[in-house]
Amino acid sequence: MIAFAAEFDLQPMHLDEAAARQTMLGGLSASGWYLCCIVMRMCVDAFVGRSSSMGAPGVDEVRWLLPVRPDDELRLRATVLDTRISKSRPDMGFVRFEFELFNAAGKRVMLLTTSLMLGRREKAAS
Repeated sequence: MIAFAAEFDLQPMHLDEAAARQTMLGGLSASGWYLCCIVMRMCVDAFVGRSSSMGAPGVDEVRWLLPVRPDDELRLRATVLDTRISKSRPDMGFVRFEFELFNAAGKRVMLLTTSLMLGRREKAAS
């Protein structure tokens, strides 16, 4: 967590406990971008790595709701919000997800909404 911040997010609340206590987060906390990487890894391990993933067109929303501390255990919940077939590529579909990251106390610490592009089992009828 600190190594990531030292390379990519050089803010005191992510690098140094003493300095972090003086910030609005009140202690050392993970960079939100580090949490995005954690969510991606959890998604790949859980299902994306075994799917027909074709990437994603972008992220609709990311919200960092509560600080994540160095020893926090995290849990991810994925909810499918909607699906649709690509108009230009009937072999591909879009699945819009809401990913919620929770700490061990069950508090939601992050929300990420995005669409994944996935290969379809059958082409849509013309």
